[in-house]
Formats: sequence, C-alpha cells, structure tokens
Amino acid sequence: MSQEEIKNESKKQSNFIRDIIDEDLKSGKHNRVHTRFPPEPNGYLHIGHAKSICLNFGLANDYNGLCNLRFDDTNPTKEEQEYVDSIKEDIRWLGFDWQDREYYASDYFDQLYEYAIKLIKKSKAYVDSLTADQIRETRGTPTEAGKESPYRNRSVEENLELFYKMKTGDFKEGEYVLRAKIDMASPNLNMRDPVMYRILHKSHHRTGNKWCIYPMYDWAHGQSDSIEKITHSLCTLEFENHRPLYDWFVQELEIYPPRQIEFARLNLSYTIVSKRKLLSLVEGKLVDGWDDPRMPTISGLRRRGYTPDSIRNFSERVGMAKRENTIDVSLLEFSVREDLNLKARRVMAVLNPLKVVITNYPDDQTEELEAINNPEDHSMGTRTLPFSKEIFIDKDDFKEVPPPKFHRLSPGKEVRLRYAYIISCDEVIKDKNSGEVIELRCTYFPDTKSGSGTSSKKAKGTIHWVSAQHAFEAEVRLYDRLFSVEDPEGEEGKEFTEFLNPSSLEILNNCKLEPSLKKALSGEKFQFERIGYFCVDTKYSKENSPVFNRIVTLRDSWAKIEQAGK
Repeated sequence: MSQEEIKNESKKQSNFIRDIIDEDLKSGKHNRVHTRFPPEPNGYLHIGHAKSICLNFGLANDYNGLCNLRFDDTNPTKEEQEYVDSIKEDIRWLGFDWQDREYYASDYFDQLYEYAIKLIKKSKAYVDSLTADQIRETRGTPTEAGKESPYRNRSVEENLELFYKMKTGDFKEGEYVLRAKIDMASPNLNMRDPVMYRILHKSHHRTGNKWCIYPMYDWAHGQSDSIEKITHSLCTLEFENHRPLYDWFVQELEIYPPRQIEFARLNLSYTIVSKRKLLSLVEGKLVDGWDDPRMPTISGLRRRGYTPDSIRNFSERVGMAKRENTIDVSLLEFSVREDLNLKARRVMAVLNPLKVVITNYPDDQTEELEAINNPEDHSMGTRTLPFSKEIFIDKDDFKEVPPPKFHRLSPGKEVRLRYAYIISCDEVIKDKNSGEVIELRCTYFPDTKSGSGTSSKKAKGTIHWVSAQHAFEAEVRLYDRLFSVEDPEGEEGKEFTEFLNPSSLEILNNCKLEPSLKKALSGEKFQFERIGYFCVDTKYSKENSPVFNRIVTLRDSWAKIEQAGK
C-alpha cells in the first residue's frame, strides 16, 4: 500500500486526539504535526503497539507531518539488537516508513547528562546514598507524605563530584542514584524526588561500555521528545500521572515543551499484552517463540496469516478512547475475515478425509472442471480441478443416521459435489474391528454437471471434495485462541498460565488438498471452502511441501460456544 493510500485510509473518523491537534493548528500553537513511536527494544511488538503505530504514523500522514521512530534503549539489561530488528520489520510490514528519522534514546545520553548537570547546579537534583529498598520505604503512600532523604541537601559541589564519579565507574551498582529534588509531600507520587539515573555496569547494545550510568525512562522520555521537537507526544493512560513530572523537567531545563496526550491502551479479550508475560511464555516454551501464530505479537499475527490492511482497519474501528476498556477479540478476527474475503483465492481441502468410490464413473477417466477463484473478485479468474472415480470428502459431511435438517450425504440421500456432479450414497463400508466408516460407495448422475443446465435434478446440500488420485497430503495446523477465558489475568490467586487453552493448536497430518496448493508460496493465503482462511506457514514449510496455518474460521465459532455455556 502506498503512502497516499494509507493517508486516505487514515481519514475515516474523528477522535479527541484529532480534535486537539486541529485546535492547536487553528490557534497557531503549532504550525505542523510531528509525532513519534517510542518502543523499548526489550521484546517483540504486539497488537497494542500496532494500534499505537497506526495512530502515530497515521496522524503524521494525515496532517502531512512527520513521525520519528525512536528506540527507548535506556535499560541494557533487557534490550537486544534482535528486538530492534523485529520492531523495524513490523512497522514496515504494517505499511509505514520513518524515512531517515531513526533515533535512539542512547543518541542523547551525552545531552541528558548535561541536562542533569544543569539541574544539579540549580539545586534541583541530588545524589542519594539510600538503597532502592530505602527509597521505596520513604516514598510514602497516596495518603501519606514521603520522607526526605538525609542526603537531600548535599551541596552542589558534592553532588557534582559524586555524579561525575558515578559516571566514571568509581561506585558499585546500587551504591548511589541521582534523584530530582521536587516535593516529597506531593499528592502525585511521581513528583516525590524520582530517580533520574542508576548505576549499571552493563554493556549497551549500541554504546558498548561508554556508560555505566543509565537514565530512567521518566528522565529520558520527555527530554528526548523535546530534543526531537515533537509537537504531540501520544502516550497511553498510565503516563497521565507522569505528565506533571515531564512538564517539571522541561520547565526547569527551559527547553522546548512537547504536548503530551494520553489515550487508552488496547486490551483484548482472551489475550495477554504484557511483554513481561509474553516473554515468560516464550522462555517457558509454552509457545513456539515470539512469532507463534497464537501470540498477539505482530510477528505472530503475520505468521498466522493476518494482513497489514486487516490490522490497520481493526485499529481504525477500535478508535481512540480516554477510558480503559476491553475490545472483543472477535472484532480483530472479523477484520481479517473481511479483508481476506476480498483477496483470498478459494480452494478445496479435506481435513478429515473419507474415501468415496463413484461406482458408475469410468475407471480410467479424469475430467477437468472449472472452478471460480474468488466470487468477490472475478478478475482473479478460474482454475481447473481434476475429477476422477475416487474422491475424498470430509467425514463431517456424512452421517449414517442423519439428524434433522442434515443436507449433506447419508445412505440413500443425494448431495452436490462443488463444481462437479450430484451423487447418491448407495453403500457404507466399515472397518470390521472398530465399526468405523472407512469408505462410501456412490453413484453419480452424469447429466448434473455444474453449469451444464442439462438436468432438472436438485440437491439440497453442496459439499467440497478432492480427487483421490490427484490430491496431495499436507500438514494443517488449526490455531485457536491461546487462552480459554476472556480475562486470563482476572482471577485473583491464579496464574494466567492456568488458563492456557489446551485446544489452541491441533495438528492434522493426513489432510488431502487440491493439487494446485502443492506449489503454494510461503505466506500465501487461501480460503479453504466451507472451512476457513489459511496461509502457508513461513517457518516450517518447504518447497513442494507447504504447511498450512488456520488464520481464522469462516464464522465466529466461539460465539456459539459462549452462548451455549450461558
């Protein structure tokens, strides 16, 4: 998708953020729009980040502005180049481009250090000798003021000397920190002398061993926005109480003031979006890595078969809210169904095969039948399907004793084979030991060929099939929701892992697919007729041996399950 198409797509609905920007431009407070997307490279991005990406880059496109990509790389104990690379891949895959504006908080370490010196010289920051535990203990509570550190009134000279020695590696981790000197009685706990720098003798993935003091997020965040001249700094609601601190820093430093606007983060039902908890799933090998198709990561959704358009459309539908809420994951699933309905080629696949022998069909005959690739888009054309004496149908399409309104195949009943003929079931062959149905003997009606118009015979049901002689066997992975309850974190006293869905992955190894799918390309997407949407797995597929992932069912099967349980 081109930048112009993305720009037009983003102009769909107003929201309170757009209203603020419009007012800022109208009043002359700003004459431009410059946003940023500031991920921390300590994990893979998830669907919540996708919403933020679409918001920040979308607004910049919409207002002919700019959007920076800035990595918040202030904690070398958790950050890796792997995460940096994955974040860039995800943003590009979603259709956005930061051009030459790729920045890192570490780009500003020297400037942040000088800013800290300025605050020390103004007696607005001091080096503290309290331990982390002691700082927590003296911070106070929302209803009780904190206690001032006994080191709070060190002289400017002593603070400068100690801070310099912190920088040059003279002290151990935890021995000293630099704190802002604000107000230990403030009703906002973030204003109670927050820590600005801590000592970490860790190598940084970009700066190496140059630094052994690293800025805290609350210190680096606002100043980085200011350095980059960001006009509108868009944050999730948990940063609303941090805004007074960011404003205080900007005011005391007398630097450019970005405008921070908070919005509700994206919470999805049946989903975890905590990077820490997602990491625990990966490290505990409860999933197949960050890109497991059950994960809510952008890489997992991509491997599952979600499209960039479906995620952008979902983000637009969700909109911007000022209050926390939970979005039903079925809306995300609807978005990909809607998109793939227009784009995916229809194919035939039998996941639970049952052999059918058409007894009156010539033994050595094969027909080429015409099939429509996508009824929603006739420009996608047609393909040919081989038809022969022996075919496979799905076991669920046959009932020896059919229930009421069962319009598929049963003894003595007729059904139409999609794009082929009407057949009638004459005989049922069973395994002598188990009694399981293993084969059906049927007859076909030669004048009922689809599209021929030569017969008035009708069948109430139509089922899919593949030619036994021409089909190839493939592995199909039926992915479902990773958790079995709407709120995996909602039950007190229980770990979220207790609610992992044991049916979130079913691997089928003897599926029979139409021959055109043997050469399907990695990542290519299809609709398996009457079953769902599938894509070729990008991790385990091999040449001429594709593995197919279920993206989503044709309909919301979970809605039926949930309704039945009420």
